[in-house]
Amino acid sequence: MFKRQPTKLWNSIDWITVLLYTILVVMGWFNIYAAVYNEEYQSIFDISQKYGRQMLWIIAAIVLIIAILLIDGKIYVFFAYPIYITTILMLIAVLLFGVEINASKSWFEIGGLRIQPAEFAKISTILAIANFLSDSNRRLMNFRSLLVVGAFIALPAGLILLQNDTGTMLVFTALVFMLHREGLPGWIIVIAFFSVFLFIVALTNPFWIVIVIVMVTCYIYILLRHPNKIEILIYGGATAILIPAALLTNHFANLEYAPHWILIGYPILSIPIVLYYSFLRKTAYIVGVWGIAFMLIGFSFSVDYIYDNILQDHQRNRIDHVLGINFDPLGAGYNVNQSKIAIGSGGMWGKGFLQGTQTKYDFVPEQSTDFIFCTIGEEWGFVGSTVVVLLFLTLMLRLIYLAERQRSKFSRIYGYGVVSILFFHVAINIGMTIGITPVIGIPLPFFSYGGSSLWAFTILLFVFVKLDASRADLIK
Repeated sequence: MFKRQPTKLWNSIDWITVLLYTILVVMGWFNIYAAVYNEEYQSIFDISQKYGRQMLWIIAAIVLIIAILLIDGKIYVFFAYPIYITTILMLIAVLLFGVEINASKSWFEIGGLRIQPAEFAKISTILAIANFLSDSNRRLMNFRSLLVVGAFIALPAGLILLQNDTGTMLVFTALVFMLHREGLPGWIIVIAFFSVFLFIVALTNPFWIVIVIVMVTCYIYILLRHPNKIEILIYGGATAILIPAALLTNHFANLEYAPHWILIGYPILSIPIVLYYSFLRKTAYIVGVWGIAFMLIGFSFSVDYIYDNILQDHQRNRIDHVLGINFDPLGAGYNVNQSKIAIGSGGMWGKGFLQGTQTKYDFVPEQSTDFIFCTIGEEWGFVGSTVVVLLFLTLMLRLIYLAERQRSKFSRIYGYGVVSILFFHVAINIGMTIGITPVIGIPLPFFSYGGSSLWAFTILLFVFVKLDASRADLIK
C-alpha cells in the first residue's frame, strides 16, 4: 500500500514543468552570482554573499516542493478559505508590526530572515476564487458572484496598497485573464486596457483624448445605423485629411495650438451626423453610445487629479520618464538608463559569464533583484535573453495545456491564475529593464534574489503541479 502511492505520484507528476522550473531556478542562481560577484568571495556557496543565501532559499524551496507534492491535493480545496483568511490577517499584521524597507512597510523580520506576506497573498487569492467559482451552481457573470470575486481581489490589493507597495498591488489586476477564461466578457478587458491607454495619453494632452473619443464614437454610431457608403467615405475622408494636416502643421510651423484648431473639425463634423441619426430617425443609440463617450471624456479629464494626488512622487517620476514627459537620466530614469546600456552592450552573443562591465562595476542599482534581466542581456546577449523569454513562454504554454486537461474546475481556474501571475511578472519586469513600462518594483520569477519571491512562486507553481497529478481524484 505504501509502495504504490509514491509510484503513482511519481508517474503522475508533469516532469516537463518540473524541468522548466529547475532550469529557470538554476539560471537565476548563476545570474545572481554574476550580478553581485565579489572576487574576495568567489565560491558560489558562500552564504555570507547573496548568491550563497540564494542557495539556501533554493534548498528550502526543494523542501517545500516535496511537502506540497506529498500532501493530499484535496487539502488545497478544503482549506482555500482558511488560507485566504490567514493571509489577510498577515497583511494586516505587517501594517502594524512590519519593518519598512525602501519606503514600503511590507516585511516581517524574524532574526535575519525577512518574509513578505504580499507575495503569498497572490496564491491564497487564487485559491479562494477557484474554490468559490468551482461551485457548479455559480456563474461568474451573476452580479453577486462578480461582487464576491471582486471583494476577494480588492481586499488583499487594498491592504498591499496601504503598505505603499503599488507594484505588487497591480499584480492582482492580472487575474482578469483568469476570469476571462471563466466567462468574463472580452469587452470588459478591452475597456480596462482602453482606460489605461486613456490615462497615459491624457497625461500628455487630454484635448487629443476628446478628439479621438468623438471620432471613434461617430464611427460606431454610423456603423450601428447601417449607413450608406457615402457617409463613411465623407467621415473617413475627413479623418484622412485632418490628422495629417494637424501633424504636419505642428511639425513644420511649430504652432503649439494649430492641431487643436484643425482637429476641432471632428466635433463640428459630427453634429450633422448625430442630428441625422438621433432626431430624424429617432434612434435610441444616442443614450448608450454617447453616454459612454462622455464618461470616457470625464475620465480623461480626471487623470490629472489622480496623477497629482494619489500617485507618489517617485511613481510620477518613473511614469514621466517612460512617457518622455520628463527625461531625467541621472534621477528617476537612472536605473532604466543604465539597464538599457547594459542590455545593449551585450550585443548578439553577450560579453560572457562574469564579464559584464556594467554589472561588474555596479552601474545598475538593484541588479540582483528587480533588474536581474539586464545581467542576462549584458553577459548572454540577445540570444541568451531570447532563450530566457522562450523558457518562460514554454512554461506558461505548458501550464495552459495542463489547465485545459483538468477534470476539476477548481484546478483549471487555479492553473489559469498561475499563468496570469507569471505572465504579468515576466512581461512587466522585462519591460521595466528595457524602458517600455514604468518601474514598479516587481521581481522576475525564479531569477530575482530573495527568499519570499522564490518560495511564493515555487508554492504557486507546485500546488498546481500537485493538483494536476491528482486530477483523477479531484472532481470539484
